Amino acid sequence: MVTLYIDADACPVKDEVYKVAVRYQLPVFVVSNSWIRTPELKLVTSIVVDAGPDVADDWIAERADAAAIVITADVPLADRVLKAGGQAIHPTGRAFTTDNIGAALASRGVGEHLRSMGEITGGPKPFQAADRSKFLQSLDAAVTKARRR
Repeated sequence: MVTLYIDADACPVKDEVYKVAVRYQLPVFVVSNSWIRTPELKLVTSIVVDAGPDVADDWIAERADAAAIVITADVPLADRVLKAGGQAIHPTGRAFTTDNIGAALASRGVGEHLRSMGEITGGPKPFQAADRSKFLQSLDAAVTKARRR
């Protein structure tokens, strides 16, 4: 069964994921380091993991398989999901793929290096309404793809 996982601590599209989950009747795991309000739906399970780097990522990656769709901005987590055969989507709607994950990891590495040297890199672009629309399209396509497998 297709399962949705949200790397939820800073995810701006949780409500969109819940709507898609209801439409397709898919289970959703909302994984975070602290309690996050979730809708009272049988399909939605809130998972609070211990605080610490990558604890939520590890919980998701350990469960990711070919039927998993993971919503995350975390590039290393997306890489782990892809290696497990699942799909990963950035909250802006960009699907991580085997073709683009290498460049995303390299870009992340360069950014970390620059920040460690004291450079101000500016961070991600502000989230916009168009990002929500693109995300919904990407998530719908990912669900369709996963259901065909």
